Amino acid sequence: MTSGPSLTKRIAIGKLIGLAIGAAGYFLLPVLWPEVDPMLRWGILLWYLTFGALIGVFGVFTFHPVLRLPLPWWIRAPFLGAWLNLVLVFFAHVQMRAFLEALMGADSGFTSPFWFVLEGALVGTLIGYVATTIGGEGRAAIDEAVQ
Repeated sequence: MTSGPSLTKRIAIGKLIGLAIGAAGYFLLPVLWPEVDPMLRWGILLWYLTFGALIGVFGVFTFHPVLRLPLPWWIRAPFLGAWLNLVLVFFAHVQMRAFLEALMGADSGFTSPFWFVLEGALVGTLIGYVATTIGGEGRAAIDEAVQ
C-alpha cells in the first residue's frame, strides 16, 4: 500500500463522507418533513454519494487548467460543492422551498432554497479537507492510479 497521494483513496473517502451525509438526509427528512416524497429521499442519498466522489476526483487539479492559477483544496472543494448544490436547487427548487417552509415557517428569512448552495460549500470543504489530508492531491495521485 502506498503512503503517497492516491486517487482511489480520495474517491473512497469522498464517497464515504458523501454516503454518511446522504444517509443522514435520507433518514432525517421524514422526521423533519413527514410529507417528503420518497424519490427526493433517494435523490438526496445518491446525490451526496456522487458529490463526494466528484470532489475526490477533482483533487488532482492543483492548477486551473486554462488560467494556470493555483487551485488549492480550500478553494476547489467549496466551489465545487456550492456549484453542485446550485444545480440541485435548480432541479428540486419547489421541493426544497416546501421543505424549508415546513421546517422554518413560511414567513422565515430562511425559506430560500439557495441556502443549500452555502450548505454545499460547507460539505465540500469538509470532504475536500479530509480527502486531501488522507488521500493527498495533485498529479501524483493520477500517477499512482496508472501504475
